[in-house]
Amino acid sequence: MEDVLKIIDSQVANNKVILFMKGTREMPQCGFSAKVVQILNSHGVQYETVDVLADPEIRQGIKEYSQWPTLPQLFVGGRFIGGCDICVELNESGELGPILKDAVRE
Repeated sequence: MEDVLKIIDSQVANNKVILFMKGTREMPQCGFSAKVVQILNSHGVQYETVDVLADPEIRQGIKEYSQWPTLPQLFVGGRFIGGCDICVELNESGELGPILKDAVRE
């Protein structure tokens, strides 16, 4: 598990915006992942995705890494933002846009 956590840490550190999700950006495999992809696309920022269904160790490891039990999980600027509900709330309140833009600008 330690190796998996190192891989996840590297992915988070090397991508300004990264979404650990079920499926891919082009083909989300759950409604929650699809919703967060839709939100990120609406902001027009570049982001990476990791399909946790493709690797059971990553799927379990990301939950340990973030101390968050559900997927998807959004990280921006190396910081855990949250899952679908939190992303929706931040987007609706207008807070997510500046968080994304600041991270991409750095």
